[in-house]
Amino acid sequence: MERSALDGFRVLDLGRVLAGPMLGQLLADMGAEVIKVESHQRMDGTRLGRPIIGDDIAGGDEGKWPNMQPMFHAVNRNKMAITLDLKSPQGRQTFLDLARVSDVVTENFSPGVMDNLGLGYRDLCKVKPDIVLISMSGPGAWGSKRHIVTYASQIAALCGMAAFIGYEDEEVLGISQTHYCDAAAATAGATAVCQALYYRQRTGRGQFIDLSQWEADTAFHAEAIIEYSMNKRVLRAKGNYHPRMAPYNAYRCQGDDAWISIAVDTEEAWRGLCHVAGHPEWASDGRFADMCQRLRNRKELNAVISEWTRNEDAYALMERLQAEGVAAMPVMNIQDLYFNPHHLARQAFVETNHPLVGVEPIYGMPWKLSKTPGHIRRVAPSVGEHNEYVYQALLAIPGETARSLEEQKVFW
Repeated sequence: MERSALDGFRVLDLGRVLAGPMLGQLLADMGAEVIKVESHQRMDGTRLGRPIIGDDIAGGDEGKWPNMQPMFHAVNRNKMAITLDLKSPQGRQTFLDLARVSDVVTENFSPGVMDNLGLGYRDLCKVKPDIVLISMSGPGAWGSKRHIVTYASQIAALCGMAAFIGYEDEEVLGISQTHYCDAAAATAGATAVCQALYYRQRTGRGQFIDLSQWEADTAFHAEAIIEYSMNKRVLRAKGNYHPRMAPYNAYRCQGDDAWISIAVDTEEAWRGLCHVAGHPEWASDGRFADMCQRLRNRKELNAVISEWTRNEDAYALMERLQAEGVAAMPVMNIQDLYFNPHHLARQAFVETNHPLVGVEPIYGMPWKLSKTPGHIRRVAPSVGEHNEYVYQALLAIPGETARSLEEQKVFW
C-alpha cells in the first residue's frame, strides 16, 4: 500500500462543526491517525437534528440520528471517535494520557476554554514537551476582541467578505450559504500543522499555533487591501463586475435556471465571441470596439449578450466559445458537478458505504500527490465507536477499570 504524507502521526481532534473538524479531516486524509474527542453530553453540532437523508423517523428514538448526518460524514471521514468527559478530573487526566502518546491537538473553541479545562498548551507540554497544539478561534488567542463569539457569518463580516456579496448600486446581501471562511481557515490550519511538524522533526521542539480565522480569511482580500492602502479607495460589492474585463458575467441560457459564465480579457477573445454569436458587427460597434468602451458600456453589453445566450444550450455554447479561445463554462449545480465526466475521472466525489446510510458520495481528496496521495480509508465514526481501541489497546486501561469509568460517565 502507498504511504501517506502523515503516516505515523497521531492527532487528538477537539474540533466542532466545520472549521475544526475539516482541519482534522485534511490531516486524516493525509494519513494521520485522527481521534475525534467528544461526549454524549456535548456531541459535535453537525451530529444533531434529523438527517436530511431517508425517512427513518424511528431512528431518532433508537439513537441512530447522530450517526447519520451527511455533513458530519464528509468532514469526519478517516477518523476514529471516542467519548470523554473533559470536565471531570478522570476525563482530564485521560486526555493528558492520550496527549502523551500523540503528536498534535486541534481545537476551535473560544480563547481560554482549553486553559480553563486544564488542557492548555502549558498543561500539555508537561506530559508531552514536543506537542503541537493548534487553536483556531475566530479572533485569535490574544487582542482586544479575543472574547467575542463568532460563527461563520460573523467571520465573513469581520474579514470583509460580506461587504463584497451583493450587486452594484444595491444593498449588500452579506451572508453566503457556503461557508468559505470555515474551509479557508481549515486549509490554513492544516498548512500550519505541517509546518510545525516539519519544525519539530528538525529541532525536536513542538509549538503552539494561534490561528485567527478572522485573519486567515482576511488574506482573501489582497486586492482590496492594496487598493485602499495605495489609493484610499474602498472596494464594494459590484456583483459580477470586473475592472479589467468585459464581458464578464453569468448569462441566462435555454432551460430551467441555466446559465453560462463568460470572461473576455483580450481583443482576440472578443472577436472570437462575436464570431460564435454570429454578430461580427459587434466588434466594430463604437460602444464595444475596445476594452475601454466595453467597460464603459458594460450594462448595454450585458443586455446584448443576454439576448443572444438566452436561446443557446449552455454546454453546447461552452464548447463553441472554448474552441475560439473564450473562457466560458456552464454554471453548474450540485447535480451537474456530481455527474460531470471530468470530475468523475478525477474522483472529485468518492462513494463510501456507510453502515446506516448505505452508499453515500462525499467530496474526494482536493489535491493529487504522485507519491503520497492519501485516500479515504474509513467512513465517519459513530459516537464513541473506538472507545475500546483507544482506552484499552492504546492506553492499556484494564477492561474492568474502563467499564467502571464508563458507568461513572467519564467515558460517555
